[in-house]
Amino acid sequence: MAVYYQEQIDVGGWHGAKPCLRETAPSLASLFRMGGVVCPHQLRHDLLRPVPILSANCDMPAGRERNRPVKWRSVTILCWMLVSGGWCQAGTESRDVAPTAAEQFKRLTFEELLNQEVSTVSRREEPLSTSASAVQVVTQEEIRRSGASSIPEALRLFPNLHVAQVDSRNWAISARGFNNALANKLLVMIDGRTVYTPLFAGVFWDAQHVLLEDVERIEVVSGPGATLWGANAVNGVINIITRNARDTQGLLVQGGGGSFLRDFGAIRYGGSAGSNMFFRVYGRRFDRESTVFANGQDGGNAWDLTQGGFRMDWIPQEASAVTVQGDAYAGNLEQPQPGHTTIDGQNLLGRWTHSFSRASELSAQIYFDRTWRRVPNQFAEDLRTVDLDLQHWFDWRRHRVTWGAGYRFMHDDVRNSPALAFLPATRHLELFSGFVQDEFMLMPDTLRLTVGSKFEHNDYTGIEYEPSGRIAWTPAERHTVWSAVSRAVRIPSRIDRDFFLPQPPVPPGTTNLAGGRDFESEKLVALEAGYRVRPITNLTLSLAAFYNIYDDIRSVEPVGLETFEVRNRNRAESWGLELAGQAQPAPWWRLRGGYTFLRKNVSPKTGGRDMSGGRAEGNSPEHQVGVQSMWDLPADLEFDVSGRYVAALAAPRVPEYFTFDARLAWRVRKNVELSVVGQNLWDRRHPEFGEVGARQEIPRSVYGKITLWF
Repeated sequence: MAVYYQEQIDVGGWHGAKPCLRETAPSLASLFRMGGVVCPHQLRHDLLRPVPILSANCDMPAGRERNRPVKWRSVTILCWMLVSGGWCQAGTESRDVAPTAAEQFKRLTFEELLNQEVSTVSRREEPLSTSASAVQVVTQEEIRRSGASSIPEALRLFPNLHVAQVDSRNWAISARGFNNALANKLLVMIDGRTVYTPLFAGVFWDAQHVLLEDVERIEVVSGPGATLWGANAVNGVINIITRNARDTQGLLVQGGGGSFLRDFGAIRYGGSAGSNMFFRVYGRRFDRESTVFANGQDGGNAWDLTQGGFRMDWIPQEASAVTVQGDAYAGNLEQPQPGHTTIDGQNLLGRWTHSFSRASELSAQIYFDRTWRRVPNQFAEDLRTVDLDLQHWFDWRRHRVTWGAGYRFMHDDVRNSPALAFLPATRHLELFSGFVQDEFMLMPDTLRLTVGSKFEHNDYTGIEYEPSGRIAWTPAERHTVWSAVSRAVRIPSRIDRDFFLPQPPVPPGTTNLAGGRDFESEKLVALEAGYRVRPITNLTLSLAAFYNIYDDIRSVEPVGLETFEVRNRNRAESWGLELAGQAQPAPWWRLRGGYTFLRKNVSPKTGGRDMSGGRAEGNSPEHQVGVQSMWDLPADLEFDVSGRYVAALAAPRVPEYFTFDARLAWRVRKNVELSVVGQNLWDRRHPEFGEVGARQEIPRSVYGKITLWF
């Protein structure tokens, strides 16, 4: 978004306002994830039994858990990363390089870096330091220096997220628990476009790709965001924001390859048409190797994907801005049987923003999204989405009011098979929404109260409401204390209402597992509190504590002889702490990291008989630690390391593990950079998610990259 007013603004007490342009079932998850294959008998066992049984027909190799004593080694390595930068010395000469995003980042003072603005919390730009929410931000430069090659890999930089790689192309990603390969309580957006599938109320991570060099920042809000963003923003919101075309001018070419990321390449060109219109076009391709089972057998899940797109930013007049952008992709996914899976998709987004004054702004957005995937002889889905969104904010005395309305239409067409079915095969789903939020300055510059609610109507449960109240207190400079109470819901998905699993050889139309026709929305009441502080000039810390109460959580209940139905007979509670920090010990050395503690309990409601015993509602670690260190060395070198410790998962059991990544880059000339990245260097390979015997392990890998700017 283009910033129209750079000067400080004081309107009714507001300062600095800137208007600006255990998986449900492993087999079930593998089916809906790209390239998955399901054995119907296996699926029944996984859904209905607390301990999964592998069918012989599934031909899964046997494996065993490896209990590595990584805990103390992990702590040692993380400590070493924090203190070992002393041997590095900054060069005395400034670099003669073009003003790339990397250079712009390095020129920022630590003060400027910490005072960056976020938009996910309030749907408007606001300072991160005073936000009344558990929000964390990763910048373009931090993504680049992490060596990440995909969005899920970049999300590993957030300690408030549990990011587990299932295999070569599938991920389990969630916040504050309930993680599995079909996680359904996390809202994900790319430039305001919700990457949501009504099939299971989650994200196909294998289809979400952007050129990471075009990402401006990623914002992650832990906790409910439903008041502004709607249903399914239950445990958190991920907002991926790409750069304005004005900031990506010229030609960028990159390519490379290695052991796991076998080969990749990208090209991007940015230009202008006059002084107020900028554009870019890009194309990229990559090819990934398969992961392996515990016994070393190839997992047969290698894949390749090709993607291209464009973005245009136009400022027709001083107070208005227009953005048009789109992408198209196609991928081929290997699997042992019954044949390779294929996916493709296209999206097109348009956004218009107009500032009426320094205290009023209107924006309108529309996007079209189509996704298609096919598992031969098993499953196929064609989803088409049209979404319209209108938003307006204005200042009035000590109030800042934000309101908006939206409409979403989804045409979901599933091709059924004897293995499974969605009935009806075709669904037309509509979602109407409206929201209002008022930020009231109780005491100028000191105490701020925010109240609001989202109102939605969906085709399954009718009207849902999602209110919240937040209060932020800034008793002194560099100190912010906040608390919040929120309500959020997860509306039913097709797997909750329309899913049917046939049971041959019984008469046609008979099933032993069916979606619940009366399945209602899952509900959450969340209590949060946090403290953000900057104790010294080059250090900032934030702490958030939460207690979540869930009701009407999904269960699989027996309703007859060998007949089961999806219902809302579970409840749950979770609690935990999230600690994050950033530091700059020296001008040439920056650190970021964090720690997360989480506990969760799922129990049946009165009369509930969930056949999975609550295991199907996810598997998340109790402890997680992450650290990223970025060093600028003499001779135009960069040395970056990152490490993560993840405690053991309980059900199904996954041993604790530690990952260590490293990156070394050399700016050969002002427009040429060479880099080598090592990932998972701590061990040869390790599992991160899934059932013993069926899960795959993530290998140690190395790749090299060359990047050229013109």
